[in-house]
Formats: sequence, C-alpha cells, structure tokens
Amino acid sequence: MKRLALLSGVLALAAPLALAQTSTWVPDAAHSDVNFSILHMSLSKVHGSFGNIGGKIVINDSDITKSTVNVTIDVTTIDTGVSGRDADLKGAGMFDVAKFPTATFVSTSVASVPNGLTIQGNLTLHGVTKPVTLKVEGPTGPVPGMDHKPHEGFSATTTINRLDFDLGSKYPAAIIGDDVQLNIDLDIAKQ
Repeated sequence: MKRLALLSGVLALAAPLALAQTSTWVPDAAHSDVNFSILHMSLSKVHGSFGNIGGKIVINDSDITKSTVNVTIDVTTIDTGVSGRDADLKGAGMFDVAKFPTATFVSTSVASVPNGLTIQGNLTLHGVTKPVTLKVEGPTGPVPGMDHKPHEGFSATTTINRLDFDLGSKYPAAIIGDDVQLNIDLDIAKQ
C-alpha cells in the first residue's frame, strides 16, 4: 500500500512537468537580422541593419504564451551601406559601440493574437532599458535546416524613439527623425 501511495505521489508531481515541456531554440546568425529605418532631413528614410543575432528562445510546446525570448544584437555590425555614416553611427555621439557593443531584448510576456503574437519586453540599447512591444508574425515552419535541426521563422516589428535611448540627442528631429522603425527577422534552430 505504501508503494502505491508513493508511486501515486511521484506521478502527481511529474504530471505538471510533462505538461510543461519546453524546447530551446537559438537564432541562426546567417539568416537573422534586425533592419531599421529612420527619417533623414525630413526628406527620405535611411535604412540599415544589424547582424550577428544571438541568444535563445524557450518555447513552451503546449502554451506558446508561456514562452520566453532573450536575444542579443551585435550593434558593432551596423550597416547602412555607407561606410562613413556607419563609422559616425558607431561613434560616441550615437551608438558608442566601444562602450555599448550589444543590445538585448528580454521578454516579459507573450500573448497570442490573430495571425501571430504580441511580445512585451525590455530593450536595452546604449545602456538604457525601456519597455517595447513587438508585433510578431509566425511561427512559420518547422522545416529541416542544413544543420539537420528543425528551424522556425518569426518576423516582428516595433517603433522606438531614439531619444528614449539617448541616441544622437544633439541632432534635432529635422536632421534625424525621432522614430525608428525596427523589422526583425529570425530563423531559429531547435537545440
């Protein structure tokens, strides 16, 4: 009788663990990036990107709203297609990559919405942490990758104010717009 009670107790404790299975995924750096656009001289938008995306996403396989995101962006990889502008953006007056080489996004909540997800989290950029909301499409997949691991894809958008992160505060909005649109594309591989 004691054995049956002990076995029942162990099974009762294990049941929630079985229901809460998670899987860990990491960004495929060769196929993931963060693109941005910002208004220049009140005339046209300048576009650029950041590569070398790292971190991990833990997906709750039974309830995606219990998943977590912790992603790192290598700010030193900024590329606008103009080397002089890239050097200026890496400098102390803007991103100051010598002091702040990475940005991070850490989720605080995930919600299911029609056609995707809404992910709330904290973005740390240029030494400043602010809450942001990502509108996410996906997941797409999974499909087998060349690394023989399952891959899924996500696309997300958000808009941040550069002044909230103390980026280029000496430049007025007539020179560099305040709002920066971010488009994030992640190809993630199951570990």
